[in-house]
Amino acid sequence: MVAKTMDQLVSLCKRRGFIFQNADIYGGMQGVYDYGPLGVELKNNLKAAWWRSMVYERDDIEGLDAAILTNRKVLHYSGHEDTFSDPMTDCRKCKGRFRADHIKDGKCPNCGSTDLTEPRPFNLMFKTTVGPVDNAENLAYLRPETAQAIFTQFKNVVDSTSRKLPFGIAQIGKSFRNEITPRNFIFRVREFEQAELEYFVMPGEDEKWHEMWKEARIKWWEEQGLPREHINIYTTPKEDLAHYAKACYDIEYQFPHGMEELEGIANRTDYDLGNHTKGQDELNLTSHCHPNSDSTTKLCIRDDESNSWVVPFVIEPSMGVDRGVLAVLTEAYEEEDLGEGNSRIVLKLKKHLAPIKVAIIPLKKNNEAIMNKCHEIKQNLLKLGIGRVALENTGNIGKAYRRHDEVGTPLCITVDFETIENQPESVTIRDRDTMEQHRVNIADLPTYLREYFLG
Repeated sequence: MVAKTMDQLVSLCKRRGFIFQNADIYGGMQGVYDYGPLGVELKNNLKAAWWRSMVYERDDIEGLDAAILTNRKVLHYSGHEDTFSDPMTDCRKCKGRFRADHIKDGKCPNCGSTDLTEPRPFNLMFKTTVGPVDNAENLAYLRPETAQAIFTQFKNVVDSTSRKLPFGIAQIGKSFRNEITPRNFIFRVREFEQAELEYFVMPGEDEKWHEMWKEARIKWWEEQGLPREHINIYTTPKEDLAHYAKACYDIEYQFPHGMEELEGIANRTDYDLGNHTKGQDELNLTSHCHPNSDSTTKLCIRDDESNSWVVPFVIEPSMGVDRGVLAVLTEAYEEEDLGEGNSRIVLKLKKHLAPIKVAIIPLKKNNEAIMNKCHEIKQNLLKLGIGRVALENTGNIGKAYRRHDEVGTPLCITVDFETIENQPESVTIRDRDTMEQHRVNIADLPTYLREYFLG
């Protein structure tokens, strides 16, 4: 893979409307980004691909969309209030603030000073208050992960769907972490989106399912355009595991800033359901569970074979959507030398991820007959359900092709004078990757595009 720099990707994202710095006109807000017209399409397409693979293509997974505001008790019994923190240190010379585990050789990353404070824990959760009175009783949090709502809604999902083990609950949604040092564009931010699956299995079968989901998720990332040779599997050492985990694999990708985590696949055992369960001692749960006197529910499921109640173990593939966007952009970005001093930037995104599927380009700007035919073609293509179809009325066919190469549009359709003067009506179709062009009859366009995108 040819190395791409973060500066190249950031420049493309701003220039072509993928991602903007939040509140840019006021100097920006560190660790917060907005998705522009094409970025929101790419992000939605990646989420749709994940949802399709998890919920639609399987018969053992249900979906959920839970609230962002989180009851304090949920995050108390999950362990987040006590353990969800990073070590923080300050530089007394430049007043910079950093994660202590990112300090190298005892020197400040900004100024090189060794005059640093002792590390101290910093809880990453955003606090807020619910209601008009700002006191401890009304304290709530913006959720630091989407998982906890899945666990607290476990019984409602089981009761309403009659699910039996093994089965899963999937969710895509925003999470919030007050990162000490957000960095590397959208890789580490304070407001981000997760796609998480909690897959519930019988105790004793968890290790088998952990391995299965690792392989399934690697295969899915390959389908999004990340080749296996650019992926690394990191097995987390026991001393570095999260407080809830028995084991964890990280799917790592070679981002412009280095090989880092793209998705985690954790074996959470029965930690979460046990901690949120009332009277868990009666169920003989694992010893690390909190004594829970606040919950009103036993989060367990009936095992038909043993005719007993079971608290399932949980396998959790957890994907960072924003990191996924960065990964597919990195992999797709290419700068091609076309010879004779010509070059182009092209995003070779997978077809299902491309923000714009087809661009319709009139050969002559504002020509009434050509434009009427462009609008007619667009309306007919929208009925195919292939995704966004754009009408490009710039009047410069070469610049239009280059722009759509940069944003990853797989096909461009050119409407010219031959289209409106000859019978049968035909258009020119140009392929993004090969730049080859050929004529297709308008009557054959629906079949051609269905086969290209959906076949």
